[in-house]
Amino acid sequence: MDIDPFSEVAPGVLVATGALFTTTTTVVIGPGDSCLVIDPAVTRADLSGLVVALAARGLHPAVGWSTHPHWDHLLWHASLGDVPRYATPQATAIASREREELAAGAEESAPGHDLGLIGVVAPLFAANIPWDGPAAEVIVHDGHAPGHGAVFLPDTGVLIAGDMCSDVEMPIVDPWLPQEMDVRLKAYRAGLRRLAAIPDVRCVVPGHGHVGDADEFQRRLAADFTYLELLQRGE
Repeated sequence: MDIDPFSEVAPGVLVATGALFTTTTTVVIGPGDSCLVIDPAVTRADLSGLVVALAARGLHPAVGWSTHPHWDHLLWHASLGDVPRYATPQATAIASREREELAAGAEESAPGHDLGLIGVVAPLFAANIPWDGPAAEVIVHDGHAPGHGAVFLPDTGVLIAGDMCSDVEMPIVDPWLPQEMDVRLKAYRAGLRRLAAIPDVRCVVPGHGHVGDADEFQRRLAADFTYLELLQRGE
């Protein structure tokens, strides 16, 4: 990342995009110098740059959120601080159970991370991320991965969608799940419907890809529903 990799996509909402996998990091500015960090990623250099950029803006993480239990969304840097890091209960259970595999995936694709910090998240049973900043609603579904927890910021209409609603990545129906494809497709459709039902989405931030406006959000939803239908028909 550059010294300041952020773009302000809405008032108080910063997004940085790494070169590897076009991976996004979202930072929500809170009162004072606090901030919420969502899915910090993805290379060691990216996280080091994130630390520098936050410090340059006078921001200090108060809480972290991982949208789902894949290694590139469970990273952290010691200089971001020993603050609460949350995920959904199901995502937390998977991260705990599969920490060795997650660490191996990180080391293979983006070596150099502090492997002891990967997946160290606590289960959040509430509907909102607990902090003093703008409301951050958790939208839970099992679409891309079990316990996927997108985040909606109602004050600004920003949806941090995790690995959904991308302009560069097709809907990935988690191949590691033991269920039959029909069951996984049903879960993915249910996840898309949950996102589509959120009122007044004005900006969507995918885990991989580029930020889109309200019209682009609707276009991506429609495209993803179409893709799933074609996939189910074997086309």
